[in-house]
Amino acid sequence: MIMTVTLNAAIDKTYIVPKFPIGEATRAGRPLVHPGGKGINVARVVRQFGMPSLATGFVGGKNGEAITDMLSGLDVGHDFVRVAGGESRLCLTIIDEASGRATELLEPGPPVTARELSELKRKVELGARRSKVAVFSGSIPEGIPSSVYRELIAAAQAAGCLTILDTSGDGLVQGIAAKPFLIKPNEHEVARLLGKPLEREEELYPLFGRLLAQGIACAVVSLGAQGCIAAHNGTLYKVPAPRIRAVNTVGCGDSFVGALAVQLASGASMERALIQAAAAGAADALTFEAGFVRVEDVKRLAQEISVMRL
Repeated sequence: MIMTVTLNAAIDKTYIVPKFPIGEATRAGRPLVHPGGKGINVARVVRQFGMPSLATGFVGGKNGEAITDMLSGLDVGHDFVRVAGGESRLCLTIIDEASGRATELLEPGPPVTARELSELKRKVELGARRSKVAVFSGSIPEGIPSSVYRELIAAAQAAGCLTILDTSGDGLVQGIAAKPFLIKPNEHEVARLLGKPLEREEELYPLFGRLLAQGIACAVVSLGAQGCIAAHNGTLYKVPAPRIRAVNTVGCGDSFVGALAVQLASGASMERALIQAAAAGAADALTFEAGFVRVEDVKRLAQEISVMRL
């Protein structure tokens, strides 16, 4: 089983419109509605690959009830902490078909108390005992210190679970201190670790060396349509993305992580795991729904990908 932790769960709504002119009224059809937040997206993808998943984190109010109801309908296991301080957030994505651009409106999540955080730590400890891989994804809501991922990762690892961290900012920096097995920043998030925007992929090489020296076994930097660069136990890999005609790139990173977690839980080699992850990230972009892949697309796209050792 794979456990995912989503501190900022959401209801995601995606509207697809012919054009999205700013400052004008736009009539939209019915939105695509699904439970969201990065970890929840990962859990959904894990189930699409046929592996059991357990989603945990925080939910609140009627929106929180809707999130767990939808997860039950998708056969995704869940054990969330219900917060008393407000509603889980709504996140809107508006896809302009004319330009191909996606605009996201992301609400903040409800505040979390120290007692609720303590309850989540207990759930993570229990879930990690039943899981091969634990994935910690997404932003940190109000009221939670940026050290939260460091503490949760340490708890999961103490239970013998392989851990993956996919977040940004101080949460990423603090989480690295717990020495997760794998981190996966994207090209923008990695700037926090570099101290500057990424301009050339060669700038990642010394960073990888520092991360490996700190006890991070694997670091993967996703580069959008350019694929990814990864380091694992001293070996550097470059994985080009397959060529596709994307319709929505929101959630591609979550599908990438979901496929990566499935492969690692299955004992696959790092090369195979990276190929499957790159294929899943591309497959996600072929659908309007974030955090959704068709397994047949993943299989087809994986045949187009080869890993290069640097």
